[in-house]
Amino acid sequence: MYFFNSISVDVRFAQLEFRKHTKVKRLVLGSFLACMAALLQAAGGFLLGIGYLISPFAILPILIGTMFSLQMGVMSYFLTILLLFILFPTELVVFPFTTGLLGVGIGAAFSFFKKRLSIISIGAILLTIGIMSLLYVFHFPVLGPAVSDSFSFLTAASIFLFSFLYTWLWVEMALFFFKKLKTILI
Repeated sequence: MYFFNSISVDVRFAQLEFRKHTKVKRLVLGSFLACMAALLQAAGGFLLGIGYLISPFAILPILIGTMFSLQMGVMSYFLTILLLFILFPTELVVFPFTTGLLGVGIGAAFSFFKKRLSIISIGAILLTIGIMSLLYVFHFPVLGPAVSDSFSFLTAASIFLFSFLYTWLWVEMALFFFKKLKTILI
């Protein structure tokens, strides 16, 4: 029954309270989250080695922003893409299809769905689509040279299973960080 628990009650309350803030405050917070996401995403290129461990955390600012406001999250997503275009263009290929898409997808799922399984499934589907688009449409080796760029059902199923587990991890992390940030921002 763990996956069928309703988890978005706190998120909906925080969204209603967050809408009471001025547009300027929301815009500044969205810009700050976009800067944080761009710096975290670019860490893989600036700090070789440890930067690749820091880079996945670029999901968190976009995800938290989208949990507070769908408009702010989408704005932060596109602003992060623009900042990556200026700062580190090589990360521009990966962020829009994987990290950023997952952050916006999970955050939007918190707004539209109540059950944990629905939220995780939406994120996993979007991440799978993003990874498979990079692999099979753009022929970008996002998973390294070990994965062929020719379609395989086994590879697609493996990508979906990984995406589901990875999204589940991020949903739980987002709930943890959201509860901590909710008291500060509201």
